[in-house]
Amino acid sequence: MDRPKQRGRGRPPKCIDGRLETRQALVRAGVVALTERGFALTGIDDVLTRVGVPKGSFYYYFASKEAFGAALIDSYATYFDRKLDRWLGDRRRPPLLRVRDFMDDARLGMARHGYRRGCLVGNLGQEMASLPESFRARLIEVLHGWQARLQRCLEEAREVGDLAADHDCAQLASFFWIGWEGAVLRAKLERRAAPLDCFAEGFLALLGMAGSVSEQSRFIQEE
Repeated sequence: MDRPKQRGRGRPPKCIDGRLETRQALVRAGVVALTERGFALTGIDDVLTRVGVPKGSFYYYFASKEAFGAALIDSYATYFDRKLDRWLGDRRRPPLLRVRDFMDDARLGMARHGYRRGCLVGNLGQEMASLPESFRARLIEVLHGWQARLQRCLEEAREVGDLAADHDCAQLASFFWIGWEGAVLRAKLERRAAPLDCFAEGFLALLGMAGSVSEQSRFIQEE
């Protein structure tokens, strides 16, 4: 009977379950924890336990909790940039409907997790007074990237005549993310979709799409 091979001391296992690299698994678990509880309440031990990594292995992958947090911001930013590019960059759909589609998808995503997960960037922004100062510039950079994507979509709408020519697309994009992050925070607090619906209705009305959410959207109905 073959005996299982014993791993020597030193380097931690490269893979956790044969699918995810250990570092990737730690980042994924950390992102989930931060969207649920925030940075201050996310203990390194909790993340290690979720992934099944020995406590002494953490500093092989990350120099500090601050470095871990920076990696989580980068990972979430990459994921969310792709999501925005998928929805707001879909040229098969009219520009303003893309905005509505993104909000529909975000609402469904929060509902799928019982409104327990919010936005990692928004959560960290709420905690900024107690976070490493190095996070501030990166969070602002991420938000500006999101604004730029929405601004381009709104400018397309203006160019094709779906948005009034006097609308300031940069200002609208900034307004959207300030309000949407607040709606996500409140939806998580109340564990229901009403804050998201309220903001979506108001923003679409501002764009000249009054009534589109209730009449055309794919929003799931509250019980």
